[in-house]
Amino acid sequence: MSRSRPLAVLGNVNVDLILGPCAPWPRPGTEVMVEHDDLRVGGAAGNTALAWAGLGRSHEIFANVGSDSFGAWLKAGFGARAESWAVEKTATTISVGITHPNGERTFFTSRGHLPQFSWASVQRMLNSETLSGGILLVCGSFLTGSLTSDYARLFDWADRHEVEIALDTGWPLNGWSPEVRETVHGWLPRCRYLLLNEIETLALAETDDIAAGIAGLSGKLRPDGIAVAKLGANGAMAHAPDGGLIHRWAPAVEVIDTIGAGDVFNAGFLMGIATGDPLAEALDAGIAVASRAISTTPRLYALKDPT
Repeated sequence: MSRSRPLAVLGNVNVDLILGPCAPWPRPGTEVMVEHDDLRVGGAAGNTALAWAGLGRSHEIFANVGSDSFGAWLKAGFGARAESWAVEKTATTISVGITHPNGERTFFTSRGHLPQFSWASVQRMLNSETLSGGILLVCGSFLTGSLTSDYARLFDWADRHEVEIALDTGWPLNGWSPEVRETVHGWLPRCRYLLLNEIETLALAETDDIAAGIAGLSGKLRPDGIAVAKLGANGAMAHAPDGGLIHRWAPAVEVIDTIGAGDVFNAGFLMGIATGDPLAEALDAGIAVASRAISTTPRLYALKDPT
């Protein structure tokens, strides 16, 4: 068996405060009580790295935090992996998620430290010796403004050191405007993998047909690129470089908490890819890990309970 390739994630790590369920939405000036609260590490990069850690997979994570107590708390959650993180002279980004009985969520996110994440900071963290030949997941694109404006430099660094880019942009703060689509389309030729959820895929591809959307976006990636759409309860679909469309289904599970499910899928999928699994098996791995995570509390990632 060949040695598994290095894995790393770069992007947004922030504080998540989850409250709920709440229904109906409260009137201004009132107060409501909810049954559930959870203060935890969040952000797409954070969620992916936590999944890798929970699965015992070696990896690196590159991020920044604010200079307040929340920033110190976030760094502590990642131990030695966070020693080189940039500490910005500002408050740490906090995202408050209000859950609703129908499974939907509403998020309120402070600006905080994320927009100050810069290429200069990232460049100091990257180590070509440990990442060469590996996969770097880039996520939270619309939250890390300074870094995002320098993606070309990041992609150039990756090319020089034979590091493949996997991209999960997240949802644009002001929606998929023509300008946002043009910007993202400019990134795609530099990427090997595109990992979006269903509504992101349809919005970026400007279609209501998920298969056509995946195929269209796959054609904008590198010649060997793979576009993946995460479909929630319907599993995941991918368009392979040979033009084939693969759809893998999710098992039926009792859903407890879906927040970060797509990030956890990314962790499982890229682990499979890094190990050399065929595309279908990598999709299955992503689905299995995400299904396990959303159906357990405290959240678990391994497919079997610890003995």
